[in-house]
Amino acid sequence: MKEERWKGVLVVVLCITAWTVAAIAADGTQPAISRERLEATATPEAEPHHHIQGEWLDWFHNPAPYLEMGLDHRFRTITARNIVTLDTDDKNNKYNFQRYRTRWWTKWLLGDDVDFNTRLIWEFRTWDEPSTKPQHTDFDELLFDKLNFTVRNTFDLPLTSVIGRQEILDINPWLVFDATPLDGSRTIMFDAARFTYDWKETDSKIDLVWVYHKAASDAWLKPFNDRDKHFTEQDENGLILYLKNKSIKDTQIEGYFIYKNDNPVDVTPQDFPASWSKKGEIFTYGAALAGKIDENWGYRLEGALQTGDKYSSITGDQEDLRAYGSKNTLKYNFNDPSNNELHVGYEYLSGDDPGTSKIEQFDPLWGEWPQWSELYIYTYSPETMIAETTNLHRLYFGHSFKPSPKWTINTDYHLLWADDDPLGGRTSRYSSSGKFRGQLLTCWLKWRCCKQLSAHFLGEYLIPGNFYNQSNKDGAFFLRFNFQYAF
Repeated sequence: MKEERWKGVLVVVLCITAWTVAAIAADGTQPAISRERLEATATPEAEPHHHIQGEWLDWFHNPAPYLEMGLDHRFRTITARNIVTLDTDDKNNKYNFQRYRTRWWTKWLLGDDVDFNTRLIWEFRTWDEPSTKPQHTDFDELLFDKLNFTVRNTFDLPLTSVIGRQEILDINPWLVFDATPLDGSRTIMFDAARFTYDWKETDSKIDLVWVYHKAASDAWLKPFNDRDKHFTEQDENGLILYLKNKSIKDTQIEGYFIYKNDNPVDVTPQDFPASWSKKGEIFTYGAALAGKIDENWGYRLEGALQTGDKYSSITGDQEDLRAYGSKNTLKYNFNDPSNNELHVGYEYLSGDDPGTSKIEQFDPLWGEWPQWSELYIYTYSPETMIAETTNLHRLYFGHSFKPSPKWTINTDYHLLWADDDPLGGRTSRYSSSGKFRGQLLTCWLKWRCCKQLSAHFLGEYLIPGNFYNQSNKDGAFFLRFNFQYAF
């Protein structure tokens, strides 16, 4: 226990040191930057930068008038302790490994408004800990995470159609972002048909998305060196109808309906517990309001209601679903040279009350990804599944700033509670007398020299609360270094 406390102190010291060093390095006026956590968000280039050049690279990017190509590589090294069971006596609760991901994409220009897009992805890992993982280089499989046709001005309307395997990053990352949670951040893709109508007369955009996603990675396209893996815990299909309106100055109004149908896999999976695969039919109705109060203050308010039915692991039957969720943020931007910003927020995801005949636990739909913590998603593995974050009250406070044009520092402090005790004290991991999940500190140190090259360091530390039993209340930490280059 004493060793883990020192490791927690180390995370805090590293965060404070990074903040101090970067603050000393501040040397100029900064461009405004979003605090968005998504990898896909591109920071504006801070200054002219010279990359690898040559005729061969120009040829690679544009080998023919009808073809564009690109390549990127990401390296990550991760060290973590106690992130699953919060128990230092668990010898398999130590993680030290590396991830190597390379992606090659093409865009075939079939016409002025028609593209055919592909992306081939390969990620392998090297493991040092735990001993249950392969203690050698596992070269894994290669697969397409993009394979789609994009048609603009469909039927001579302001309608963009994307048919096939694609990423959906811009609708609502809270509930719609990652349809492949079981492979981590290797892929975040959907097998879907998306239609976006730009209704300029009303300053609105309407998205209609049909999702037909299989759990098995070889259901549609067999990967090279296929390993019989699964993208998600069940076969999923659904419909997303999403409206965004900006007709009011400095205000965006959103309304949505999301239907999701889950069906358990029909074979015994080898890469995740069979209990994760559940049948369900979920109807989600939601709305959001976001905007600026003045030049400094900004906000986003969102709420959602879920109905339908889901499989109950307690009764073994399909039960009626009635769940609620809400996510709200208030920001203050100082509009100073370092782009200092303070924010406070509250998120609520209802938990199941085992004493009723209904299921009250909110389903995150296609939002099973580390939205605010890389560490805490693993603690849900014994409770629901990795990254199926629910049954939660989260109050958080944070600060972000740019000490120099190429550096950004984000720090957040989270207070976490369970909404209910769905396990009813039935397992040894959880207490039946407390709902305080604990305190979480997260700190990001991000560096981006240009659009092509970026890196970050992430440190997180969790102090568990009385929601967990005494034997599962040891501190946990997560450290990651990330380097990425796009050719």
